[in-house]
Amino acid sequence: PRQPAKTLWYDRPRYVHLEFCVEDSSDVKVVIEDQRLVFSCKNADGVEFYNEINLYARVNSKDSQEKRSDRSITCFMRKWKEKVAWPRITKENSKPAWLSVDFDNWRDWEGDEEMERAVVEQYAEV
Repeated sequence: PRQPAKTLWYDRPRYVHLEFCVEDSSDVKVVIEDQRLVFSCKNADGVEFYNEINLYARVNSKDSQEKRSDRSITCFMRKWKEKVAWPRITKENSKPAWLSVDFDNWRDWEGDEEMERAVVEQYAEV
């Protein structure tokens, strides 16, 4: 039986960030489409995780990426319309129980573009 992974998200001027909180993941698959993201993996205990998100707005799937660490899988999705705030990550108005705002990374956008670029470049280098 598969279950959804606990997921955190936050919004930036150019990118929407998602973090799937699965430790020691394997068989990670991330499919980023223009209006949808599909995530699946297994953890060390063999539990299967699966999340499917119909996105609030369109993203540029060609300029989006993911990065796996020991603790989670982080996705950066380039917004089609930059500098337009997303009030939520899902197209639907209801929020799934497994989805939360990442308040540690949520902040006002004022002067945020340089910092965002640095974070994305840092992940791209690894």
